[in-house]
Amino acid sequence: MDDSTNKNEFDHAWKPVILSPRDQVDKNVVTKLKDTGKVMFFDTFELQLTELIKTMNPKRSLSLEELSEKKIDYYKASGNSAQECGNWIYYPWRKTLVRVLEEKDFIRLRTIRNKYKITEEEQQKLREQAIGVIGLSVGQSVALCLAMERCFGELRIADFDTLDLSNMNRIRTGLFNLGLKKSWIVAREIAEIDPYLKVSLFNDGVSEANLEEFLTWKGKKLDLLIEECDSLPVKIQSRIKAKRLGIPVIMDTSDRGMMDIERFDQEPGRPIFHGLLGGFGEEADLMAKIPDRGKEIMMALLQFDNLSERVKYSFLELGKSITSWPQLASSVVLGGAACCHYARMILLGLSVASGRFYVDLDQIIDLNEG
Repeated sequence: MDDSTNKNEFDHAWKPVILSPRDQVDKNVVTKLKDTGKVMFFDTFELQLTELIKTMNPKRSLSLEELSEKKIDYYKASGNSAQECGNWIYYPWRKTLVRVLEEKDFIRLRTIRNKYKITEEEQQKLREQAIGVIGLSVGQSVALCLAMERCFGELRIADFDTLDLSNMNRIRTGLFNLGLKKSWIVAREIAEIDPYLKVSLFNDGVSEANLEEFLTWKGKKLDLLIEECDSLPVKIQSRIKAKRLGIPVIMDTSDRGMMDIERFDQEPGRPIFHGLLGGFGEEADLMAKIPDRGKEIMMALLQFDNLSERVKYSFLELGKSITSWPQLASSVVLGGAACCHYARMILLGLSVASGRFYVDLDQIIDLNEG
């Protein structure tokens, strides 16, 4: 068990507890949890080990006898008995214990289907990267996609909000999470996919007061920022600070598949939002102009004329028939996948230029019909 984690803090809102069957204290904790009769436990270690051995011997199908022999070899090599291998993961919010492979073997098996699409060297490089995600509507899809592909060593997620029923038209979660912090929901789901991934939470979101801390948490500067929040001040401030720190920024707007990429790591003098806000004066003065010209600034950075007709119409209905602009699950999931794809490319040093482009599914159909 990690020394930084208190074994008694099982009421933690989002962080799993890793318990080693080779550590007597941890073994006692596992026993006590089981003895309560209130904790479900799942031990599929043998199933995972069987799959691991098969993936390590891809050239032929192993017989049951050969599998058994290789399992014995595995236990001997580890220096532990069958019962002492792997780790128990305790999920306090689910009151559930799950036994999984130890970290190295777990990662190897969980990413085996990435192989050659992402090389082993690339996968290792991704484990060294820190990514920040601000806003957890589109950001939830981004974060989960990044976690499934294991595209980071640390993920920082920030959102001040809690889950409302109306959010569930685009956020994949369950009704039992209503009222919970969105950051907890995302962190829990990542932990249930991969308990070894490092996730840091900013439960109050980001603001001018803590934005620098978010970008440089514990002395580690982000390698990439993915900005998906609704706040105009945060959109502007995050880019100004990311630009100063040389951090690239990605954004998806979940309309017409619009992707925004700003390579401040390669172009330190690049104007934020591709210079679309140049008509409002110097970047340093933009924040002071938001109270009077915020709507104009937002329309300029979104390039209002390029928005879909239905989203344009929705802006006219804000404050009349709707309280916020609409987003659909299909667009949000598409944006999450696109952000993950380009994040991986940027972090691996592949060629990704600054710019704005559209993955417009409606336009693709129109072009094909033409």
